[in-house]
Amino acid sequence: MSERRTGAILVAISAAAFGGLAIFARFAYASGADVTAVLFLRFAIAALAMSAYLALTRRRWPRGRNLAILAAMGGIGYVGQSFSYFTALNHASAGLVALLLYLYPFLVTILGALFLGHRLTSTRMMAVVLALCGTALTLGGGMAGQPLGIALGLGAALIYSIYILVGGRVLPDEDPLGAATVVMIAAATVFGALCLAGNPAWPKGGAGWSAVVAIALVSTVIAMVGFFAGLQRLGASDAATLSTLEPVVTIALAAAFLGEPLGLQQLAGGALILAAVVWLTRSNPAAQEIKAAAAARETSGYG
Repeated sequence: MSERRTGAILVAISAAAFGGLAIFARFAYASGADVTAVLFLRFAIAALAMSAYLALTRRRWPRGRNLAILAAMGGIGYVGQSFSYFTALNHASAGLVALLLYLYPFLVTILGALFLGHRLTSTRMMAVVLALCGTALTLGGGMAGQPLGIALGLGAALIYSIYILVGGRVLPDEDPLGAATVVMIAAATVFGALCLAGNPAWPKGGAGWSAVVAIALVSTVIAMVGFFAGLQRLGASDAATLSTLEPVVTIALAAAFLGEPLGLQQLAGGALILAAVVWLTRSNPAAQEIKAAAAARETSGYG
């Protein structure tokens, strides 16, 4: 199997794991937990599990400048994106906020071309547009929001785009497991500090704690490691576009386990996203882009 196809499968697994987050979170919130508590437990449990695995297998941890960059990705990037996204939900509809967040494949492609010399091919742009249209159809109506909610939703997309682009520069030099663990530890530290400063509401009962553990192990460990491993093989732009599978998985799981309706509009949107995924997977590998990024790191002294 080619590296590109392996990368696409890994990103698809990651998207499926991330797609379950909203379903698990629904059960965690129903048990009495609040957002800050869930986010802290998510990253703390994931960081402990990954740290134990790295210690047992003696895998290499990131060091030096890359360690600092990955810590910033978790402590600033992930925390900033999460804060912007969840705050935006208080000022705009969930559908609008989610759609604004899923502008990130477009932003990653454009920013990568402008600042990192990534190739802006017609195939890549058409796949991004196709995935964006599919996301709009999948998320459906309810597109109402205040200016603050729109600004925060756009901010979440921009922060996540920068996070992916930075990850694309660091990951060729690092073990994706070690890199993901550093991000988790940094995010857990910041959310832990927020818990200490506030009065978080913790989950209650077996169902609530089971949902939190599922968020940590499925929607964090599997999701982040799969994405980082896929990002290594595909590059930032294509990995971001393939990640638009996530809302398709979320809506399918919501229909299966929460009884939420699944209409023709959602099915059509899912078909468009899948078409974009197949198109990118079958297109020419982005080897030149990865080589160019590596050459840029060598000439600039990066890493």
